[in-house]
Amino acid sequence: MSEHRPTTTDLRAWGNQALDALSAAFDKIARSRAATEGITAADPRANDWFDLGHLDPNAPGRFSGVGSVGRTTEPTEPAEPTDPSESRATSVDGSATRVADSPEATASAPAPADAAVAEPEPEKSLTELLAELDALVGLTEVKAEIHRQVALLRVEGLRTRAGLRPATITRHLVFVGNPGTGKTTVARLVGGIYRALGLLTKGQLVEVDRSELVAGYLGQTAMKTADVVASAAGGVLFIDEAYSLGGDQYGSEAVDTLVKEMEDRRSDLVLIVAGYPDPMVLFIAQNHGLASRFRTTIEFEDYTDAELLAIFLRLATSADYDVPAATQTRFRTIVAATPRGPSFGNGRFARNLLEGAVGRHAWRLRDVEEPTVEQLRELLAVDLDDTEEAHEPPPTDQTEGTDPVEEDTP
Repeated sequence: MSEHRPTTTDLRAWGNQALDALSAAFDKIARSRAATEGITAADPRANDWFDLGHLDPNAPGRFSGVGSVGRTTEPTEPAEPTDPSESRATSVDGSATRVADSPEATASAPAPADAAVAEPEPEKSLTELLAELDALVGLTEVKAEIHRQVALLRVEGLRTRAGLRPATITRHLVFVGNPGTGKTTVARLVGGIYRALGLLTKGQLVEVDRSELVAGYLGQTAMKTADVVASAAGGVLFIDEAYSLGGDQYGSEAVDTLVKEMEDRRSDLVLIVAGYPDPMVLFIAQNHGLASRFRTTIEFEDYTDAELLAIFLRLATSADYDVPAATQTRFRTIVAATPRGPSFGNGRFARNLLEGAVGRHAWRLRDVEEPTVEQLRELLAVDLDDTEEAHEPPPTDQTEGTDPVEEDTP
């Protein structure tokens, strides 16, 4: 008697029988779980949890529901979709947001059952955003140029609605200036202003640098850059120290991708590149596609001593600190003695001085058992001085007979 060898038809039939049995088992588990959770057939979660797909072996996605059955967490409402590859974003009102690097992980992670759903903040009007711009310390020329851009784009929108031919106006901007001169803050406001004008659908700010655009291998940079641009669609993509993309083939690949994406998304994307003045001039000039799309350069001047004091006072007041006249005088003296150069921090310099003063203020009150509210609020001139006494540790009693531990000499 010859041995019967199974044919392809036999194998397919056996496979279908096994799948039918598996489907029936899953269906039994699903119905039991659904009954326990109170999920009816009309409940939209039923398909999301238990659908195994069609049993036709040739039907695509027949196991689409298996992953759902394997969940061990409690059912939750579907998560809101997120833009892919969004790495660092700032909303129009200035609140920073962080999106997971993997959108799939974000979509699959269930929200805590007791998590409160935050209501979206109302979008600011053009008047409110321009008022916020005008309230910034200094930046006189920057404010004037932004107002000019607003007037130009507003009238262009009115011309378009009136049926007149639109002029060729590039909305992309170049910000040049030293660190700490408010470039990121103004870029965020530009996103909101353009949204209020109807030029952008969202107005969010996505801030990146070279490391978030360039990949480790040629060919991957284009995809990485395109994903970042996609996350900024509808808003502003802000590239700080953009000149770092020049000089090698990886950066050139990122720039070429940016030029293409700027063209493909010209109706709903604004690109702002920023950096030191001279390197930015060379960066824009090295690529014809960039030079033709960046027609407006806004220069951010260094803050004056008086403007730095105004920034310091504003930061201190917002943190509930008082700065008496003597402390302000000491601040002016420190600023006047500080060399100004490309590495000068401007607004960051004022913020760093405040942070140091806050630390020394706390150290000064270390032995005060019950400081008054006035003491807790008042920053003295000595708090601005980075002296050795300010960092001297409190005296401690050494126990007799205990040898001090010698530090290893590197």
